Amino acid sequence: MRLKVIGSAAGGGFPQWNCNFRLSRAARAGQPGVLPRTQSSLAASADGQGWVLFNASPDIREQIARTPELQPAPDAPLRSTPIRAVVLTNADVDHVAGLLSLREREPFAVYASQRVLEVLAANSIFNVLDPKIVPRRLLPQDTAIPIRDADDRDTGLTVESFAVPGKIALYLEDSTRADADFGSEEGDTIGVRISAGSGPSAFYVPGCARVDQRLRARLDNAACLLFDGTVFTDDEMLTAGVGQKTGRRMGHLAMSGEAGSIVALAGLSIGRRVFVHINNTNPALDDASPERAAIAAAGWDVAHDGMEIVL
Repeated sequence: MRLKVIGSAAGGGFPQWNCNFRLSRAARAGQPGVLPRTQSSLAASADGQGWVLFNASPDIREQIARTPELQPAPDAPLRSTPIRAVVLTNADVDHVAGLLSLREREPFAVYASQRVLEVLAANSIFNVLDPKIVPRRLLPQDTAIPIRDADDRDTGLTVESFAVPGKIALYLEDSTRADADFGSEEGDTIGVRISAGSGPSAFYVPGCARVDQRLRARLDNAACLLFDGTVFTDDEMLTAGVGQKTGRRMGHLAMSGEAGSIVALAGLSIGRRVFVHINNTNPALDDASPERAAIAAAGWDVAHDGMEIVL
């Protein structure tokens, strides 16, 4: 199974269009070790021919242009794509907006939780993807299912989804329910286990608010984990002076600290640990930073666009 990180940044990308924080300035200036990144998405393939996307970011056109595997083959029909399906882990703008760029009546399947399917159904703009051409399919929780293309052909990949602690998409928040994660319910945020045949599995969890014992048990013995690395410290955006929200308020667990993901996932048998969905304020975006060194010392890597993992 091949995995390609086609987008490794959080919503807004890096540098974000309106961000003038020091890291964004460094990326625009081409500073070595501070790589630009597009918004979060993963591609997976069982055979190197057909591909399944995990989330469709607003940067999807650029991501396809940078990834030959996702482009029509030279001998393919005049209108074609190797993208067989898109699996959504939540309804955040940075994970669903890219669907609108795939509207050229090209067949592929969309898989999502019932909650996310309801969000798509409630917004008529997504009808540009004709359900007769782009079927929407339920991704059941805690059940491994084969991912099939629009014509019901097996892609060779199997996906099991599971609820993770998270938060409802920003544009769906209910401000009167701040004490209940602004109305978040199970199915608003999921993680997925991806496998091909009897080979090793990879876990993709680009959004997670905390690690509980159920999640620890699920991730133990994983061959590869791609996990939410939005912020290094919970108050990062406040101390950077670019926002008023903590990581926790946004539904994201910090990398560092006693309650952070590095500590929370320590002691588990995980073959490879990779942080994805990196916010533009996260100092780990700088390869030469002490935060990046601390991450490496803890056995973690930081994803970049184009990173490939073979399992």
